Amino acid sequence: MSRILTFTYGTIAYGLFLVAILYAIGFVTGIYVPKTVDSGPAAGLVEPLVVNLLLLTLFAVQHSGMARQPFKHWLTRFLSPALERSTFVLLSSLVLCLLFWQWRPMPTVVWDAHEPFLGTALLAISLLGWGLVFASTFMINHFELFGLHQVVNYLRRRDMPRAQFKTPGLYRVVRHPIYLGFIIAFWITPLMTLGHLLFASVTTGYILLGIMLEERDLTALFGDEYRQYRRRVAMLFPSFRRQAGSSKDADSVAALTVPPLIKS
Repeated sequence: MSRILTFTYGTIAYGLFLVAILYAIGFVTGIYVPKTVDSGPAAGLVEPLVVNLLLLTLFAVQHSGMARQPFKHWLTRFLSPALERSTFVLLSSLVLCLLFWQWRPMPTVVWDAHEPFLGTALLAISLLGWGLVFASTFMINHFELFGLHQVVNYLRRRDMPRAQFKTPGLYRVVRHPIYLGFIIAFWITPLMTLGHLLFASVTTGYILLGIMLEERDLTALFGDEYRQYRRRVAMLFPSFRRQAGSSKDADSVAALTVPPLIKS
């Protein structure tokens, strides 16, 4: 029964993640959702700025704090290790939903590029950024990254495989393609308002902080192997220079991560 409950918990957490990430696409792009980063009545400048910064800070603290190894070790004193990732995904998704719900619009226009061709092109690039996020998770282990692999193995009484260092696909030319996808998705837009600019700026700052913390963890885990990978491969903007040893490297790069908005 405990295994069935664990599997059910992990499945619910993964389902909520899918709802949250799909809503996030509409929230940022302004399509097909009831509330976006720019929708709602304007309420001055100070209140929206304070509320939005608090929401973004809450997400950053929860997301980054739960992704750190000391917290994971503490959490697994009370929960099965099979539930650690699902719990992270569940709480991250809930905090993200709170952000969507309570976000205050700041409608002052920074730029407006809604000319038919240019506006469509910018929206398409933003959606390609989201596509890069999803594709990058599947280049590693999407279902492990979001906790489903762990609860399925627990249900089947199988141990999780040991983390190995390898660099599939885009990880051979950029260390953090998931984060790169988020940056593209957040910044490339036909309509940039002050609220959207705040969202993109703070989340980009958090991404850079997350990379620093994540790479510290990965260096502690993989040692010189990861240090060589850092020297050889660009952090965010791809480098296609051919370098020795580029065929060997990291599956667990994102498994220990936070992608910036919904990874640990």
